[in-house]
Amino acid sequence: MSINSTGPEEKGFFEKVKETIEGLWDGTKDKAEELKDKASDTIDHLREKASSEKHAVSKKATSAKKSVTAKASATTVKAKAAAADVKATNKAKEIKTKAADESAKAKKAVADVKAKAADKAKVITVKAKSEATQAKKSVAAKANKTATVAKRKAVAAK
Repeated sequence: MSINSTGPEEKGFFEKVKETIEGLWDGTKDKAEELKDKASDTIDHLREKASSEKHAVSKKATSAKKSVTAKASATTVKAKAAAADVKATNKAKEIKTKAADESAKAKKAVADVKAKAADKAKVITVKAKSEATQAKKSVAAKANKTATVAKRKAVAAK
């Protein structure tokens, strides 16, 4: 008889935890890369836009300086928004670190549960052995008593 089963293997608790953590890890890395790319694209776009606006403004008269100032402040706001995107990238790194910490905690909890289960199994085994020994002694004593009574009856019957 073969000990290999033909059915699909079910995943254990630890494998499920591992896959969940890996999924979180991959999702976090992807999100961080997306945010980084988006921030660099936004910064490049803003630089191009700012440089084209500076060329147009330099050609206009002094009355256009006020509008340039307004546009520059708008560009500054956009640059600050891009900086916020960079901060989001840093936040993604923090999330990644937190996920690693939670993974370590989960592994430690798993090890603790295994150790407790092993200790409990040892206690139960010792208890079962002692109860089995006591039961054997009790059965042996009853068998001896029954045999002695049977011998007495046999002797008395003679």
